[in-house]
Amino acid sequence: MASVEAIEASFDELAARAEALATGGTRRILGITGAPGSGKSTLAERIVAHVGDDARLVPLDGFHLADPELRRLGRWERKGALDTFDGAGYVNLLQRLRDPDEHLVYAPHFDRDLEAAIAGWIPVPHDVRLIVTEGNYLLVDADPWHAVRSLVDEVWFVDPGDAVRMGRLIARHQRFGRTEEQAIERSYGSDQRNAELIDSTRPKADRVVRLTDGLAGSDPSQEEIA
Repeated sequence: MASVEAIEASFDELAARAEALATGGTRRILGITGAPGSGKSTLAERIVAHVGDDARLVPLDGFHLADPELRRLGRWERKGALDTFDGAGYVNLLQRLRDPDEHLVYAPHFDRDLEAAIAGWIPVPHDVRLIVTEGNYLLVDADPWHAVRSLVDEVWFVDPGDAVRMGRLIARHQRFGRTEEQAIERSYGSDQRNAELIDSTRPKADRVVRLTDGLAGSDPSQEEIA
């Protein structure tokens, strides 16, 4: 599958597109994906903050399997890989968010201090017009992930360039307690293997974007978020 070049866009341009989705009359779901360190989480947070009360952020990270289950499965060292998430649970949540008969849906949140997902954290009332969901694996073909693409109205793939992405990723791992050596090993090891899978999905995105103004306006330390 051929690679797709990133198109440069400003945050204002992307925010205007999100506003248009939010004012379409019916609920829309915008997906934002990209490899670890791409800045997709920060972009998603800024989009939701810009749109305001008509938008809600529902990250894939809330579907991390718990550490005891990952250890039971022998996957704890690969936490963050495709098979360390409850993909079916995520698909089910998206289906509920698309159901006009659902009055209120609660989504889980991933607490990075606890390194655990907490159920029932994010309330999504019926009148919220735009759901922004972000995560690594929104465009993966494998079962049950392949259902995600049909449940979101538009997907953006964020690609800041490998040098920027790896710099953010290494800094993020250090911020969460790893030494520089450990951060580099993780970034070029399991994270990079995940990144290669994610990058193969970019042709399925509606837009592959590289922000011309970076993540300007956000806390610089938060540019290292996934």
